[in-house]
Amino acid sequence: MRARPPTRAPAAPPAQAPPRRAAAAWSLPLWGAVLASAAAGFLLDLASPPVGWWPLTFVSVTVALLCLVGRSIRGGLLVGTVFGAVFYTSHLVWVGEFLGPVPWLALAWLEAVLFGAGAVPITLAYRWTTRYWPRGLVHLLAVPLLVGMLWAAREVVMGAWPYSGFPWARVGMTQVSGPLAEVVSWTSVTGLSLLIVAVCAAAVQWIRAGGIRFAVGLHPAIGLAVLLVVTPQFPTASAGEFRVGWVQGNGPTGYFDDKAPGDVLAAQTAATRPLYGQPVDLLAWPEGGVDADPLSDPGAAVALDRVVQAAGAPLLMNAATTRGDQVFNTSLLWTAEPADRQWHDKVNPVPFGEYVPDRWFYELIARDLVGLIQREYSPGTNPPIVQVEDVGVGLAICFDVIYDSVIWNATRQGAQLFVFQTNNADFRGTDENLQQLAFARMRAIETGRAVVNVSTVGTSQAIAPDGTTLGSIDLDTAGAVISTVPLRTGLTPATVLGPSLNGLVVAGAVIVLAAFGVTHRRRAPERDLNPTDRRSRRESTREDM
Repeated sequence: MRARPPTRAPAAPPAQAPPRRAAAAWSLPLWGAVLASAAAGFLLDLASPPVGWWPLTFVSVTVALLCLVGRSIRGGLLVGTVFGAVFYTSHLVWVGEFLGPVPWLALAWLEAVLFGAGAVPITLAYRWTTRYWPRGLVHLLAVPLLVGMLWAAREVVMGAWPYSGFPWARVGMTQVSGPLAEVVSWTSVTGLSLLIVAVCAAAVQWIRAGGIRFAVGLHPAIGLAVLLVVTPQFPTASAGEFRVGWVQGNGPTGYFDDKAPGDVLAAQTAATRPLYGQPVDLLAWPEGGVDADPLSDPGAAVALDRVVQAAGAPLLMNAATTRGDQVFNTSLLWTAEPADRQWHDKVNPVPFGEYVPDRWFYELIARDLVGLIQREYSPGTNPPIVQVEDVGVGLAICFDVIYDSVIWNATRQGAQLFVFQTNNADFRGTDENLQQLAFARMRAIETGRAVVNVSTVGTSQAIAPDGTTLGSIDLDTAGAVISTVPLRTGLTPATVLGPSLNGLVVAGAVIVLAAFGVTHRRRAPERDLNPTDRRSRRESTREDM
């Protein structure tokens, strides 16, 4: 009988490399991620004006990112949409103040869906970078920067689409009352959002790589946070002073206010009388401060001539004007000499507020609500600036303050201060007023320019170039104030590089994410893998979906 060959001991499993999949294995269960994401959305609302607890931004974003780690595409979409639904529903509750829940929920949930779609690339970024050693430079530095770019790119896209976008709620804006606000003068709001999210993403990578057992991994987050804190506001050059008399008439300017023709103009005129005879360089009235078209209504034109004559200064006012068959939301610099008058038309009329895009379609859904919007304002194309003698006064009409391009264009065309005109009457007593005012303060810091933010019903403020308040008129109060504000020249990096930065953030995020995606798909040949690794790779491919 032939002897059997000695039994060969089973081969020892190959030595395991450092746990490259350790980071990938770290993930919350889906139910936990959904609940945590909802809580994070609520925290971001508390971090935003008017509550303004700005440190909560870092908690909110960190939790939101942790909820995306290890998710599938569908899981990332769900988690991101839940965050967006809670945040936008609570943050935009003022939309339904007068029009009811349909417009409020429609806008909030549209933004939530777009926000959720923007969470998918972040989810893929975490999945497609798990092949790298979790404690290496890629994970601790490159991934946080990529995640910051993807978050900021989502803000840029949502701020431009659909229907000119709605860049109302951005992570960078939550810092207007915190120590990081001065960074916007270098990076713009987009850049600040990117850097804040990068700090939070670096903290997430540290947690994934071992947490307190890997203290050195926290250095990128701490280093970037310290850099944000110590960065000063970019200096602009002093160019003298300018006296602005600004008037909050508190007239019946709401859509449903009981009023007769001329009532709003009368209220503004009455509130302006205390300024007559006092030295001012410019009078500023709010959006909708004149309820007739002075270009075609002789009575309104005569009334404005009297105000200018009594005040001894040009008047920056606002009214709906008609030219040809188009209607514009127009700010007019009304002067005693008609040839010297200048105007600027609102660049971004508010969809479903000042015009109805695709009206035929939306009338099928909510005919009564759509029917309330009678005018169809056309977008303006003239520069957002007027000249008062040799001083450039930058303009933004109401929600145009949230559009970067309007502010940057005015600054690059020579604005030495800004006047923002708004009509908050339909949202009086809501958070909208203070949220918009926060934008005005951030624009002052971003451009290094003083801002006079004048409203029909409040709150109106004069704001210094560093964002501090120089003067204020409370809500639902008629009043007039003369503020001596500094004039500034020189362009901040934000206004020079901002337009390019927005494009680079979107393009860079797409290119870098695509590069990681290509690398992720380049699998090692199956024959070089043991059965366990082959199975893991197949499961990873399925989980991507």
